[in-house]
Amino acid sequence: MIICKSEQELAFMREAGRIVAESHRLISEAIAPGVTTGELDRIADQYIRSQGAVPSFKGYNGFPASICASVNEQLVHGFPGKRKLLEGDIITLDIGAEYRGYHGDSAWTYGVGSISEDAQRLLDITEGSLYAGLALVKPDVRLFTISHAIQQYIEEAGFSVVREYVGHGIGAKLHEEPQIPNYGIADRGPRLKPGMVLAIEPMVNAGKRNVRTLEDNWTVVTVDGSLCAHFEHTVAVTPDGMEIFTKLNA
Repeated sequence: MIICKSEQELAFMREAGRIVAESHRLISEAIAPGVTTGELDRIADQYIRSQGAVPSFKGYNGFPASICASVNEQLVHGFPGKRKLLEGDIITLDIGAEYRGYHGDSAWTYGVGSISEDAQRLLDITEGSLYAGLALVKPDVRLFTISHAIQQYIEEAGFSVVREYVGHGIGAKLHEEPQIPNYGIADRGPRLKPGMVLAIEPMVNAGKRNVRTLEDNWTVVTVDGSLCAHFEHTVAVTPDGMEIFTKLNA
């Protein structure tokens, strides 16, 4: 069942999204060669808690940190720790915050210092695919129309869509129905209704789409060692379109 949120619930989720967006801003300013992923985790943890929220990921199914920090060929669920970022790396930071019982969730992939043209194009296409999907979010649109638009944008650029991991509904639980794949057939799936809140998150590989999980049972990497990127926003369906909860206000 897809849960439509009340105005009060949406207000809590809007604030959770703001906290996530500000966490991304703070972390992005700290990203530099020589900085450890653990330092980035501490920045996010301290800010989230300072806002009267708690990190959504800390302890979730045993996850040991407040953010996911995935570098280069790591797609999702990377552990922050002692690893130092290097010039030319790319790093995906996935951040969640729970405010008054409701969650916000956003991932973004950043370059460390100067990155290659190929890496930058991967980031640009993955971010572009997210917005290609978001542009279609409004009442009565069928969910997989969004999935299809994301897939088409990615594959036309020559990249691969990861299929093992998908977006999701979000609210009082971090992961709710529906599942939102980044591939699919247009005009299929449930119709969107005002009050639905979705975490839409394209995950893209520069090489083949295949991924595997490391022995830590969390960190997911590309099988061929290629770079990968991940962009995500939490959005609410409104009567006339959608609202992005995890986007910084100008």
